[in-house]
Amino acid sequence: MLPRDREKLNRLEELKNKLFNKDYQVKIEHRDSFPHFKQQEIRDSWEKKEEINDEVKDNFYMKTSMFKKFFIFSIVFFVLALGYAAYTFFANSNSVSNDNIDISILSNAFTAGGEEYPLLLEIVNRNNSALDLVDLVIEYPKSSRSTLSNDNEHLRISLGTIPAGGIKNENVKLVLFGEQGSILPIKASLEYRVEGSNAIFVKDKTYEVSISSTPINLSISAPNEMSSNQDITLDVKAVLNSTKPVSRMLLKVDYPIGFQFVKSNPSPSLGDNIWNLGDLAAGAERNISIVGKMVDVFDGEEKVFRAWTGSQLEGDKSAIGTVFNSLEHIVAIKKSSVEANLLINGVSQREYAVDTKTAIQGQIQWKNNLETKITDLQIRAKISGNAVNRKTIKSEQGFYDSSQDVIIWDKNSLNKFVEVEPGESGSLGFLFSPLSLFSSLNGMISSPSIKIDISVTGRQEGAGGVSTALTAGESKEIKIISDVGLLTKALYYSGPFANMGSIPPKVEQKTTYTVVWSLSNTANNISKAQIRATLPSWVRFTNRFSPASEDLTYDATNKEVVWNIGNLQRGAGINGTDKQIFFQIELSPSLSQVGTMPILINDAILTGHDDFANVDVRVNKASLNTRLLNDPAFPVSGSRVVE
Repeated sequence: MLPRDREKLNRLEELKNKLFNKDYQVKIEHRDSFPHFKQQEIRDSWEKKEEINDEVKDNFYMKTSMFKKFFIFSIVFFVLALGYAAYTFFANSNSVSNDNIDISILSNAFTAGGEEYPLLLEIVNRNNSALDLVDLVIEYPKSSRSTLSNDNEHLRISLGTIPAGGIKNENVKLVLFGEQGSILPIKASLEYRVEGSNAIFVKDKTYEVSISSTPINLSISAPNEMSSNQDITLDVKAVLNSTKPVSRMLLKVDYPIGFQFVKSNPSPSLGDNIWNLGDLAAGAERNISIVGKMVDVFDGEEKVFRAWTGSQLEGDKSAIGTVFNSLEHIVAIKKSSVEANLLINGVSQREYAVDTKTAIQGQIQWKNNLETKITDLQIRAKISGNAVNRKTIKSEQGFYDSSQDVIIWDKNSLNKFVEVEPGESGSLGFLFSPLSLFSSLNGMISSPSIKIDISVTGRQEGAGGVSTALTAGESKEIKIISDVGLLTKALYYSGPFANMGSIPPKVEQKTTYTVVWSLSNTANNISKAQIRATLPSWVRFTNRFSPASEDLTYDATNKEVVWNIGNLQRGAGINGTDKQIFFQIELSPSLSQVGTMPILINDAILTGHDDFANVDVRVNKASLNTRLLNDPAFPVSGSRVVE
């Protein structure tokens, strides 16, 4: 027998023993590799397969039945818990829904501005629980804004408790302002609490009201067309249309670019475009007439004037808090039939400023803009003002009538003015000088200015021999800059300080000097006045100055002396006391400066702003050296450095 067959036979024998021998022990191996024996229970007889399967099934079904029971119990418990939670949320007394709250506004959709507007609200609580601590908040804009903003009007009304199924009616009276046709939003908010909760719930409703009429009627009477450099008058009328009086009313007019305000009746309360209308009773009327000029505008432009009226903003006299009405007026700019542009010293601009030393040269550029001839053309230039030196007025080809202060150019002086062809142009000139702003005879001129008014007239020949009069004009104002004087001098024997050192100055020895800055001013106030000057490297600032109350500083890094004057009043150094300052410096000359007159202080520069002429002023004074011409006790030989 082969070994393989013998091994199979042994395995069969072992299998028989497992099946039929009761004393056979099964050998079980564990991880510790030691054999263990377990007693097996041997059945007396074979069981049927069906019985074994039934037992397995019974065990399986028993386990499955327990799991199903537990699962069904869990579902039932969850459903009961969910039902209880739903009952608590929907049926309990402290639960509400915003959807069950109705806010109805039963009012007219139109109202007159400035009149009382009755706002009737109906609030219905269709919830099963009451609304506690209910507040009704009404929010609406102050003026004709179409949206709500942070500075709205707010009205809060306490309604107490609205029971379940309850209805609450509330009648509120508002006063709405706005322009005619504007639509104002009104927001009604219901704030409430529920029992058992500290949270605040809100229900909103928005309603729109149209303004059928304004509380103030505005009208603007002004031309619809005009030419450049032509005067314009705007008549603004404000009439209170409301039956209730209003207080602290303002009128504001926004001007377009190119408009130059001249005057108004009554005068503005603030600036040139705000008028305080005061308190207005029902039917009260206010009229304001504004005169100005359109300058630097061009043919085809449209200029918009806009008037605003309303109550004054609390704490700001120049601002309108609640706008009652606004109105705009459009003026179309048309090219004039005949134009005349005035240039001053070759410049065409809105404002001019010159000093008394500058001659004023005027040039009039004229042109026929029509497609037909102009006959009998005449141009007049009227020169007026408190600063005109009438004796210096000269004209080219024109006649100066001193009785009227008018220069006239017409067909008597210029043949081409008899008939001016279409598109023909030319220029005319004149010249004069300003007066001195101060004289012993006339004293000081206040607010010195010169005005030049140009007027052009002529006739246009039409069909059938009918002629039409033509007019045009332009005006310019020239403001005279104040004469600001700066006198600088160096002293040794004079002044508030006792100077020391040798005269003439000696090499490598110290000599002190006193520098004086004196100011004068004529017609106009000068603001932000200041004088600056630097010291050479061989000069030191001693830090002594007088009067001590003046604002004099020294910057050692830049060796710069600065006198901060501030406001220099008109007439300073002329009508009143002198405006001056003294300060001391120290000279230490070097061997290289023998025989020279060293500079003690460099150029002094005065700067400031002429408040009337609205221009900056600047005065330069040359440096000072050791030749003290303004010190009467100074010797002739005391200037040059010696060893």
